[in-house]
Amino acid sequence: MKDVELLIPVGDFDCLVAAVQNGADTVYFGASMFNARQSATNFDIDTLEKAIDYAKLRNVKTNLTLNTLVKDTEFEDAVNIAKKAYEFGIDAIIVQDLGLSSYLIQNFPDLPIHASTQMTVHNLEGVLQLEKLGFKRVVLSRELSFDEIEYICKNSSIEIEAFVHGALCISYSGQCLFSSSIGGRSRKSWEMCSAL
Repeated sequence: MKDVELLIPVGDFDCLVAAVQNGADTVYFGASMFNARQSATNFDIDTLEKAIDYAKLRNVKTNLTLNTLVKDTEFEDAVNIAKKAYEFGIDAIIVQDLGLSSYLIQNFPDLPIHASTQMTVHNLEGVLQLEKLGFKRVVLSRELSFDEIEYICKNSSIEIEAFVHGALCISYSGQCLFSSSIGGRSRKSWEMCSAL
């Protein structure tokens, strides 16, 4: 059996403290931009450093989510956030955008880059391709069955992450806007779902 890690999302410093004090091995959180939980409180640059320091002092790893698609005009800002997090000692960055991922893998070779569930990776072929591209971990789509996850784990050497809870929309990873469209939810509902 591969190692199991309890990875908990945190939206603000109070959530971080609660997760760390209640047994998280790793926490993940977003910065003020470029994360799918944009409506959450998140962390600005100053609180990002404080959050990383707090977790590290308690032997808890930290992952930063830059898990949205990045426009060309936003690329430099996304890289700057990643660079700051790297300087602060982040343990990994969870990314959706392949262009940003490629840049980070090439320019920060000792920083693990994880493929976000927003990439909707749902089969062994996708996992193996991301492994070839240099990703350290793949966060699988939430809609996979236990048997499908087990098959992927047994046939790949990359780290695999799976959600142990569903989503509040249609539970189909990477399809939040689509979910809001077919489910009759307004954009506001989608933003509220993303904030949870």
